[in-house]
Amino acid sequence: MKILLGAIYPYAFLLMYLVLPFDNYLRVLPNILLGILVVAFPFVVSKSDLKKLTTTPALFFSSFFLFLILNSLVFGRFETDFNIIKKVFVGLGLFVLYIPINDIVKLKKVIIFSSLATILFSIINIIIVNNKLESVIFNDYPMLIESLLIDRIYLGFLAVLSILISYNSFKPKFHPNNRYYLANIIINVLFLILIVSKIALLILLVLIILRQFYGKHKSRKVIATLVLITVSCVVYTVFTKDLKKEGFVKSVLITKTDFIKNSLTWDVRTVVWHCSNIVIKEKGLNLKGLGFAGTKDNLANCYTTEIDNEVKRNTFVSERYNTHNQFIDFYLSAGLFAIILFTAFLISLFIKNRKDFFLTALLVVVTSYFLMENVFHRQLGAYYAGFVFIILLTQYHPLRNNDIKA
Repeated sequence: MKILLGAIYPYAFLLMYLVLPFDNYLRVLPNILLGILVVAFPFVVSKSDLKKLTTTPALFFSSFFLFLILNSLVFGRFETDFNIIKKVFVGLGLFVLYIPINDIVKLKKVIIFSSLATILFSIINIIIVNNKLESVIFNDYPMLIESLLIDRIYLGFLAVLSILISYNSFKPKFHPNNRYYLANIIINVLFLILIVSKIALLILLVLIILRQFYGKHKSRKVIATLVLITVSCVVYTVFTKDLKKEGFVKSVLITKTDFIKNSLTWDVRTVVWHCSNIVIKEKGLNLKGLGFAGTKDNLANCYTTEIDNEVKRNTFVSERYNTHNQFIDFYLSAGLFAIILFTAFLISLFIKNRKDFFLTALLVVVTSYFLMENVFHRQLGAYYAGFVFIILLTQYHPLRNNDIKA
C-alpha cells in the first residue's frame, strides 16, 4: 500500500498544478487530488523529510500562520477571517505536502505546460468570441480580456513563472531542448503583450535588470540593460498613445461586464492605496488588527467620503475593493506583529537564496505581486504563491538539477 501511494503521490501533485487554471471547468478534480495528497501524506513522508520544516524561513512562515489564527481567535474574528486564513494555509500546506517529493524539475515543467495550455485555451476562446462579434475583438478590449481563461493578473503571474523557469532550464552548452524553452519564452511574452499585462511586463523588465548583477561582464550588461530600458520606454509610450487614439483601452469603471469590474487597473489601485493610507493614519499604531472583514469595512467608509464621482463611488463601495497590497492587508487586518513575521519570512528567504539568480528572481516575482495584489484573497493566487514557496524552501542547491549557475 505504501509503495503504491508513494508512486501515485508525486503525479497527483503535478496533475493538481497542471489543471489548476481550469478550475472553473474541472472544479472537482483539484479538490480530489488535494484530498488524495492529504490522505497519502502520512504514509509517504519520512523523518528526514520533516527536517525541511525546521529551516528558518519555514519556521517564520509557520509562526506567521499560527499568529493569524491566534489573533483572530483572541479578538473574536475567526469566523470572518477564516476565508483568508485558509488560503494562507494553502500556501503553507502545499509546501508541507511537497516535502516527500524530491524531484523539483517535473514541477517546474508542469508550470510551463500549464501556462501553454492556458494561453492556447484563451486564444481559442478569443477566436470563438471574435467570430461572434460584428467587429474585430481587438477593437473591444474589455471583451478580449473577458475571453481569458483566468483573471489577467494571475495569467500574468503564471506566464512570468513559466518564462523564468524556461530561462533557468537552458543548458550551458547547445542542447536540443533549449529551442523549446526559447519558444516558450517567446510565446508567453507575446501573449503578455497581446493582453497588455502591464504588471507582468514590468516585472520581466525588473528581472532583466536583476540578471545583470549575476555572472560575468557586469558593466557591459548594465550598459546594455540601460539601452534596453530606454528603447522599451519609448516603444511603450508610442504604443500606449496609439492604443488610446484607437479607443483600444477602455476604463474599468465604465464597463458593465462582471469580469472587467473585477479586473484591477492602476486607477483602482491609486484610489484604494490612498484610502489604505488614510485608514492607517486614522488607526495609528495597529497592534491587534481590524480583521480582514473590518479592513474592507473601513476602506468602504473611506470610498464613501473620498470619491466625488457618484458612479465611481458606488462601484467601489459595492465591490468592497480590498487593499490590493498583501503587506498593507496583513498590517491592517492582523496588526503589527503579523506584518513583522511575514516580512521576516520573506527576508529570511532572500538571505538563504540571494546568491542564486533563479531563486532570487522567484522571490522578486512573488513579492512584486504581493505589492500589487492581495494574493491570499484568491485560491489561485495562494496556489501560485505556494509553488514559489515550495521552490524557495526546498531548493537551496539548484545545480543538483543541472540548472545553469547564475
